[in-house]
This record gives sequence, C-alpha cells and structure tokens, in this order.
Amino acid sequence: MRTSEPATKQPKILIPEVKLQARISELAQEIAHDYQGREIVAVCILKGSFIFFSDIIRRLDIPMSCEFLGVSSYANKMVSSGEVKVTLDLNEPLEGKHVIVFEDIVDSGLTLSYIMNLLRGRRPASIKSCSLLMKPEALKIEIDVDYLGFKIGKEFVVGYGIDYAGSHRGLPYIGFIDQEH
Repeated sequence: MRTSEPATKQPKILIPEVKLQARISELAQEIAHDYQGREIVAVCILKGSFIFFSDIIRRLDIPMSCEFLGVSSYANKMVSSGEVKVTLDLNEPLEGKHVIVFEDIVDSGLTLSYIMNLLRGRRPASIKSCSLLMKPEALKIEIDVDYLGFKIGKEFVVGYGIDYAGSHRGLPYIGFIDQEH
C-alpha cells in the first residue's frame, strides 16, 4: 500500500562526480608526497566523511592504519549547533604517530577545531587535516585546513556521504538543497 508522502526533490548538482574524483586523486598525491617514508594514522570523521575517506585512502600509496571518530553537531538541522558531541571514539592511541584527520565539510570551523584540539591532547608526533569541502563565508572561527578539496559558498550540500536528516548520502556527486525553511 502506498502512502501519500511527498517525493523528495533531487538535489541540484554543485560538484559533479568526475570533478570530485579528479580532485581526490590530486589530494592523495599531495599527501603521499608529504608523508613519503612515514606511516600515518588516517582518522575518518563519521558519518559524513566515510565515502570521501574510503576513496582517498585507496589512492594513498603510503603505510597507514585507519581509525574512526564519530561526532555530531547538526542534529538533523541545516545549520551546525556549534555543540560537538563525540558519538564514537578512536580504538588506538595516537601518541608519537603522524595523524591526518579526514573531514567531509568545514562549515563554522567549530567541529574541526574541537576535533583537532581533542586529538592534539593525545600527543601525536604531527597532526594535519584534510577536508573535502569548506565554506569560508560561514566560518565562525579561523581554522587552517592542510589539504582542501573545494571551497564552496553557503549552499546546504548533500551527497557523497553527506546527508540531510539521513537522506542523500549515496549520491555520487555533491549536490545542494534550496533552504526554503
């Protein structure tokens, strides 16, 4: 039996799949060059980064281990609440290791700042960040991203692992949703 729920509008394409994949390859080359001869701990920030993370680590030709850190700051809203909640912590210690944090999007900058400070406290040998997307106009604090895929405007983006209330993660591109509400 069918329900009378309205169909979800398909997001408009902001960054097509081909452009995404080309930039991810370039980022992987930059990271591999910078870390040649060293092992890294690649930290995936869940949930939004998992597709970006899996694609980029398959292109990295350097020794690595993978860790996962779950955080939440959106709570099914289109704007970050600014409060970061750790939902899953790392399994292995970072002390003395070279760490790269992989994030899907830097919006306000508050979440990445929180994560970087949290992980610095675990005394890694080095720590850098890699984000697929960044919204410079939306930043609430100044934050540096060491490896950046794309700078975008204030669009609310979905796809390629990024969701809105659990939807649109599986899109092979970065799309945007009109913010009507």
